[in-house]
Amino acid sequence: MAQVTIRGVRKTFGAVDVIHGVDLDITDGEFVVLVGPSGCGKSTLLRMIAGLETISAGTIQIGDRVVNHLPPAQRDIAMVFQNYALYPHMTVADNMAFALKLRKTDAATVNDRVQRAADILGLKPYLARYPRQLSGGQRQRVAMGRAIVRDPQVFLFDEPLSNLDAKLRVQMRTEIKELHQRLKTTTIFVTHDQIEAMTMADRIVVMHDGIIEQIGTPLELYDSPRNLFVAGFIGSPAMNFLKGNAKGDGSVEVGGARLPVAGRHSVTDGQPVVYGIRPEHLELANDGFPAKVAVIEPTGSETMVVVRVGEEEVVALFRERHQFAPGQTVHLRPRVDQVHLFDSQSGQRV
Repeated sequence: MAQVTIRGVRKTFGAVDVIHGVDLDITDGEFVVLVGPSGCGKSTLLRMIAGLETISAGTIQIGDRVVNHLPPAQRDIAMVFQNYALYPHMTVADNMAFALKLRKTDAATVNDRVQRAADILGLKPYLARYPRQLSGGQRQRVAMGRAIVRDPQVFLFDEPLSNLDAKLRVQMRTEIKELHQRLKTTTIFVTHDQIEAMTMADRIVVMHDGIIEQIGTPLELYDSPRNLFVAGFIGSPAMNFLKGNAKGDGSVEVGGARLPVAGRHSVTDGQPVVYGIRPEHLELANDGFPAKVAVIEPTGSETMVVVRVGEEEVVALFRERHQFAPGQTVHLRPRVDQVHLFDSQSGQRV
């Protein structure tokens, strides 16, 4: 196992910059998730760590070695891709053992490592099967087993769950997290799905347009987003954003309604701001602001209600059972201690 240190890493394709000077420290045994929308540079950064992309500037260090010019085979990493990339003419056991056999590892060691990985991943009954005889989840476990047998310093996962159905994705999230807890191997996981990031990571790295917007634990990013992008990207359903103007009495005026603000926000009277509140932090109250119900979406354990406040659309989430009807006027009160204010121009939290 080893720490990964990234300093000033840049990547350009011709005249186009896709990674803009990234700095990141990943500690030994940590599970870090790189998350962001398509095109943010997360997969490119992972491929540079793996040695599949050249580095335009900066350094990447795995353990005590700078690996900028080392080929992938010499970096002591193992990568699991979105595509399982299994050899169809080989059995599960042969697929898992292939990399070790290429290294001319002795047969006893190969068998021992394959059996150990199969035991960890519940693949022992399938070792003699071919990939075509396996389900999608079983194939993904074989791809993970192929990485485990190499006993690398770092695991790299590039959106490995994207091809699975929703139920299987939840199951595989749990299996990958349990695998990390057993092996304690440094792991870097790339995904565009913030739910995967929240449920799996020790720390999340939120990327956007080739830069790191914020790094923190899942709850740090959820409770204290640095800017509008992080606040809107982390959380499902997303945080509500209401454009308004700060008032000297400690409120924000939004479409004629006065919304409360905690005293910890430093704003000036009349300052254009964005008022952020998560759907679960809105509650029904007679002294709340009026809103017209547009859509009701019951899920059983929760009810999501889309309402309109002037021209703004707001989502509220209730665990309690309420009777709503389209067109009905309800009164919502934000929990003041959960309000976030952002500067309208910079997007930064104030």
